[in-house]
Amino acid sequence: MSYPAAVLYTRDGCHLCDEAKAVLYAHGLSVTEVNIDEDKTAFDQFDHCVPVVEIDGRIRFRGRVNEVLLRRLISQF
Repeated sequence: MSYPAAVLYTRDGCHLCDEAKAVLYAHGLSVTEVNIDEDKTAFDQFDHCVPVVEIDGRIRFRGRVNEVLLRRLISQF
């Protein structure tokens, strides 16, 4: 089964970001990380709410990734 790519908006030293990345990889998603401290547009959008997970072009999670909802989401692809 092929899942859509995920974009993980993150920053250095963010333990929730590390947890989100681990959950996404554990469920077989291909993850592109964007460090918001190195991307002004992302910083302006997500400064106070990382991690943010975008899947299939839509923001799906902010903060913790709910694994039950993630499984439901990826089962649609």
